[in-house]
Amino acid sequence: MKDTRPVFQQALGPQWERLGAVIRRHYTMAPFSADHVCVRGTMDEVHHAPWARLLMPIGRLFGALVPHTGTQVPIEVHYRCRPDSTLLHWDRIFRFAGLAPFHFRSHMALSEKDGEVIEYVRFGLGMRLAVSAEEGALVFRDRGYVWRVGGRLHVRLPLGLLMGTAYVEERPDPDDAEAFRMKMVLRHRWFGDVFRYSGRFRMPAIASAGRAAP
Repeated sequence: MKDTRPVFQQALGPQWERLGAVIRRHYTMAPFSADHVCVRGTMDEVHHAPWARLLMPIGRLFGALVPHTGTQVPIEVHYRCRPDSTLLHWDRIFRFAGLAPFHFRSHMALSEKDGEVIEYVRFGLGMRLAVSAEEGALVFRDRGYVWRVGGRLHVRLPLGLLMGTAYVEERPDPDDAEAFRMKMVLRHRWFGDVFRYSGRFRMPAIASAGRAAP
Protein backbone atom coordinates (compact mmCIF):
# COMPACT_ATOMS: atom_id res chain seq x y z
CA MET A 1 0.00 0.00 0.00
CA LYS A 2 1.29 3.44 -0.92
CA ASP A 3 2.19 5.68 2.03
CA THR A 4 0.73 9.10 1.24
CA ARG A 5 1.74 10.80 4.46
CA PRO A 6 3.92 13.91 3.86
CA VAL A 7 7.61 13.09 3.41
CA PHE A 8 8.65 14.77 6.64
CA GLN A 9 5.85 13.13 8.59
CA GLN A 10 7.21 9.77 7.47
CA ALA A 11 10.76 10.78 8.37
CA LEU A 12 9.88 12.27 11.76
CA GLY A 13 7.32 9.73 12.92
CA PRO A 14 5.72 10.84 16.23
CA GLN A 15 7.93 13.95 16.25
CA TRP A 16 5.75 15.37 13.45
CA GLU A 17 3.19 16.47 16.03
CA ARG A 18 5.86 18.52 17.82
CA LEU A 19 6.27 20.84 14.86
CA GLY A 20 4.63 24.26 14.93
CA ALA A 21 1.29 24.36 13.09
CA VAL A 22 2.65 26.64 10.35
CA ILE A 23 5.52 24.24 9.66
CA ARG A 24 3.17 21.24 9.40
CA ARG A 25 0.91 23.16 6.99
CA HIS A 26 3.98 24.10 5.00
CA TYR A 27 4.70 20.42 4.32
CA THR A 28 1.27 18.80 3.96
CA MET A 29 1.92 17.81 0.31
CA ALA A 30 1.21 14.12 -0.21
CA PRO A 31 3.39 11.75 -2.23
CA PHE A 32 1.68 10.38 -5.35
CA SER A 33 -0.30 13.61 -5.76
CA ALA A 34 -0.11 16.88 -7.70
CA ASP A 35 -0.01 18.94 -4.49
CA HIS A 36 1.81 22.26 -4.72
CA VAL A 37 2.71 24.92 -2.16
CA CYS A 38 4.34 28.28 -2.87
CA VAL A 39 5.66 30.49 -0.08
CA ARG A 40 7.04 33.98 -0.57
CA GLY A 41 9.35 36.01 1.59
CA THR A 42 12.51 38.04 1.89
CA MET A 43 16.02 36.85 2.63
CA ASP A 44 17.63 39.17 5.17
CA GLU A 45 20.99 38.16 3.73
CA VAL A 46 22.50 35.81 1.20
CA HIS A 47 26.21 35.50 1.90
CA HIS A 48 29.21 33.51 0.82
CA ALA A 49 32.85 33.85 1.79
CA PRO A 50 35.04 35.58 -0.82
CA TRP A 51 37.13 32.45 -1.38
CA ALA A 52 33.95 30.45 -2.05
CA ARG A 53 33.87 31.98 -5.55
CA LEU A 54 36.38 29.26 -6.40
CA LEU A 55 33.61 26.73 -5.81
CA MET A 56 31.09 28.41 -8.10
CA PRO A 57 31.98 26.51 -11.32
CA ILE A 58 31.31 23.25 -9.46
CA GLY A 59 28.19 24.72 -7.91
CA ARG A 60 26.82 25.82 -11.28
CA LEU A 61 27.51 22.38 -12.76
CA PHE A 62 25.49 20.63 -10.06
CA GLY A 63 23.01 23.47 -9.52
CA ALA A 64 23.86 23.40 -5.82
CA LEU A 65 25.08 26.86 -4.81
CA VAL A 66 23.61 30.38 -4.97
CA PRO A 67 26.29 32.42 -6.81
CA HIS A 68 25.17 35.92 -5.73
CA THR A 69 25.13 37.82 -2.46
CA GLY A 70 22.77 40.49 -1.19
CA THR A 71 20.42 41.70 1.50
CA GLN A 72 16.63 42.02 1.51
CA VAL A 73 16.41 39.61 -1.44
CA PRO A 74 12.85 38.68 -2.51
CA ILE A 75 12.38 34.93 -2.82
CA GLU A 76 9.64 32.46 -3.58
CA VAL A 77 9.86 28.73 -3.02
CA HIS A 78 7.73 26.17 -4.83
CA TYR A 79 7.25 22.70 -3.35
CA ARG A 80 5.67 20.05 -5.55
CA CYS A 81 4.77 16.40 -5.43
CA ARG A 82 4.03 14.26 -8.48
CA PRO A 83 1.36 11.60 -9.01
CA ASP A 84 3.94 8.95 -9.93
CA SER A 85 6.54 9.66 -7.27
CA THR A 86 7.33 9.81 -3.55
CA LEU A 87 9.74 12.71 -4.09
CA LEU A 88 9.30 16.27 -2.86
CA HIS A 89 10.56 18.78 -5.44
CA TRP A 90 11.85 22.25 -4.51
CA ASP A 91 12.38 25.33 -6.70
CA ARG A 92 13.83 28.31 -4.81
CA ILE A 93 13.71 31.49 -6.90
CA PHE A 94 16.00 34.29 -5.69
CA ARG A 95 15.43 37.73 -7.20
CA PHE A 96 18.63 39.75 -6.83
CA ALA A 97 18.37 43.38 -7.95
CA GLY A 98 19.53 43.88 -11.53
CA LEU A 99 19.99 40.15 -12.21
CA ALA A 100 17.91 37.45 -13.81
CA PRO A 101 16.01 35.31 -11.28
CA PHE A 102 18.20 32.51 -9.96
CA HIS A 103 16.63 29.06 -9.53
CA PHE A 104 18.03 26.64 -6.99
CA ARG A 105 16.29 23.32 -7.69
CA SER A 106 16.50 20.08 -5.77
CA HIS A 107 14.39 17.17 -4.64
CA MET A 108 14.14 15.27 -1.39
CA ALA A 109 13.68 11.55 -0.85
CA LEU A 110 13.28 9.43 2.23
CA SER A 111 16.46 7.66 3.22
CA GLU A 112 16.58 3.99 4.10
CA LYS A 113 17.74 5.18 7.52
CA ASP A 114 15.00 6.28 9.94
CA GLY A 115 14.87 10.00 10.70
CA GLU A 116 16.84 10.92 7.60
CA VAL A 117 16.19 12.33 4.14
CA ILE A 118 18.49 12.90 1.18
CA GLU A 119 18.42 16.13 -0.81
CA TYR A 120 19.57 15.66 -4.40
CA VAL A 121 20.72 18.14 -7.01
CA ARG A 122 21.89 17.38 -10.55
CA PHE A 123 23.70 14.19 -11.56
CA GLY A 124 22.74 12.29 -8.42
CA LEU A 125 24.75 14.38 -5.97
CA GLY A 126 23.02 14.26 -2.61
CA MET A 127 23.33 15.39 0.99
CA ARG A 128 22.12 13.11 3.78
CA LEU A 129 20.16 15.11 6.35
CA ALA A 130 19.03 14.01 9.79
CA VAL A 131 15.66 15.64 10.53
CA SER A 132 14.21 16.47 13.93
CA ALA A 133 11.49 18.57 15.55
CA GLU A 134 12.97 20.97 18.11
CA GLU A 135 10.85 23.53 19.97
CA GLY A 136 8.39 23.61 17.08
CA ALA A 137 11.11 23.97 14.43
CA LEU A 138 12.02 21.56 11.64
CA VAL A 139 15.79 21.06 11.85
CA PHE A 140 18.12 19.45 9.31
CA ARG A 141 21.67 18.38 10.18
CA ASP A 142 24.21 17.36 7.56
CA ARG A 143 25.28 13.70 7.68
CA GLY A 144 27.53 13.74 4.65
CA TYR A 145 27.47 13.77 0.86
CA VAL A 146 26.62 10.86 -1.40
CA TRP A 147 26.56 10.13 -5.10
CA ARG A 148 23.66 8.04 -6.36
CA VAL A 149 24.79 5.45 -8.89
CA GLY A 150 22.39 3.30 -10.87
CA GLY A 151 19.34 4.55 -9.03
CA ARG A 152 19.99 2.91 -5.64
CA LEU A 153 23.69 2.54 -4.83
CA HIS A 154 25.04 5.47 -2.80
CA VAL A 155 28.76 6.19 -2.77
CA ARG A 156 29.91 8.40 0.09
CA LEU A 157 31.89 11.49 -0.93
CA PRO A 158 34.25 13.41 1.42
CA LEU A 159 33.05 16.80 0.15
CA GLY A 160 32.55 18.06 3.68
CA LEU A 161 36.31 18.49 3.94
CA LEU A 162 36.01 21.21 1.28
CA MET A 163 32.45 22.47 1.64
CA GLY A 164 31.90 22.25 5.37
CA THR A 165 28.82 21.00 7.22
CA ALA A 166 25.25 22.23 6.69
CA TYR A 167 22.64 23.18 9.26
CA VAL A 168 19.11 24.27 8.30
CA GLU A 169 16.10 25.18 10.38
CA GLU A 170 12.57 26.41 9.73
CA ARG A 171 11.02 27.92 12.85
CA PRO A 172 7.55 29.40 13.48
CA ASP A 173 7.52 33.18 13.82
CA PRO A 174 6.32 33.89 17.38
CA ASP A 175 4.75 37.17 16.23
CA ASP A 176 2.74 35.81 13.29
CA ALA A 177 0.95 32.45 13.23
CA GLU A 178 1.04 32.44 9.41
CA ALA A 179 4.79 33.03 9.09
CA PHE A 180 8.04 31.21 9.70
CA ARG A 181 11.72 32.03 9.65
CA MET A 182 14.46 29.92 8.14
CA LYS A 183 18.22 29.89 8.09
CA MET A 184 20.86 27.82 6.38
CA VAL A 185 24.56 27.84 7.15
CA LEU A 186 27.33 25.82 5.53
CA ARG A 187 30.22 26.06 7.98
CA HIS A 188 33.77 24.79 7.63
CA ARG A 189 35.58 23.73 10.78
CA TRP A 190 38.65 25.81 9.86
CA PHE A 191 37.40 28.54 7.53
CA GLY A 192 34.10 29.51 9.17
CA ASP A 193 30.91 30.22 7.24
CA VAL A 194 31.24 29.24 3.59
CA PHE A 195 27.60 30.01 2.70
CA ARG A 196 24.64 31.23 4.69
CA TYR A 197 21.24 32.75 4.14
CA SER A 198 18.28 33.54 6.32
CA GLY A 199 14.85 35.09 5.92
CA ARG A 200 11.15 35.19 6.71
CA PHE A 201 8.23 33.65 4.80
CA ARG A 202 4.44 33.75 5.02
CA MET A 203 2.10 30.89 4.24
CA PRO A 204 -0.50 31.47 1.50
CA ALA A 205 -4.23 31.30 2.18
CA ILE A 206 -4.36 28.04 0.21
CA ALA A 207 -1.75 25.50 1.26
CA SER A 208 -1.93 22.98 -1.60
CA ALA A 209 -3.41 22.74 -5.07
CA GLY A 210 -7.09 22.03 -4.67
CA ARG A 211 -6.93 21.83 -0.86
CA ALA A 212 -7.54 24.57 1.66
CA ALA A 213 -5.10 25.02 4.49
CA PRO A 214 -6.30 23.10 7.55
